[in-house]
Amino acid sequence: MIQVKVYSVATSGTECVLLLEEADGPRLLPIWIGMAEGQAIALKFADIVLPRPMTHDLLVNTIEMLGYKIDQVIINDLKGQTFYAQIHISRDSVRHAVDSRPSDAIAVAVRAKCPIFVEDKVFEKCHTVKKPISEDEVKKFKDEIKNLKPQDIVKGLKDKKAEKQKEADEEQEGRQDESPGEEDESA
Repeated sequence: MIQVKVYSVATSGTECVLLLEEADGPRLLPIWIGMAEGQAIALKFADIVLPRPMTHDLLVNTIEMLGYKIDQVIINDLKGQTFYAQIHISRDSVRHAVDSRPSDAIAVAVRAKCPIFVEDKVFEKCHTVKKPISEDEVKKFKDEIKNLKPQDIVKGLKDKKAEKQKEADEEQEGRQDESPGEEDESA
C-alpha cells in the first residue's frame, strides 16, 4: 500500500478532479468525483466552518459518538472506470472495513485526520501524472489535467492485458517447441 494525501481538488464546469499525491514518490493519482464531495473536501482544506454539520461531518461525529475511531481510508480497487474504497474503523479489538466511494472516504479522512492509502494494484491499473516541479513542468501538468478524460485513467489497461497475453502465448509456444521426444535430425 502507498500512503497518499490530498494534493488538490480541481473543478471545471460540472466536473471535479481529486488529485492524490504519493507521499514518498512523484506520482499524482486523479480521481473524478462529484461536485458536492469535491466541495466538502475543499471546504475542510480552506478551514471554512459552516454553522451546521455537513453529511461527512455528521458521519464522523456519529462514528466517534459510538466509541469508534477512524483508523484509515484505503482506495482498494479500480474496476473499469470505478474506484472503490474502504473506511477502516475500530473500537477496542473490534475492527470494521466499511465500503465507500473514494470521494466520501476522503471527505471523512480529512475530517478525521486519518491516513489515506492506495493499494499498489490501483496505481498499476490507472493513468497517473508526475508532480510538477519547474515552471515548464507546471504548465505541462496543467495542460495534461485540462486534456485528461475519465477514460484516460484506465488508459493502457487493455494494452497491458493484451501484452501479457501475447507474452504468455509466446512462452507457451516456446515450451511446445522444446517438448521432449523431438530430436534434432541435423545431427
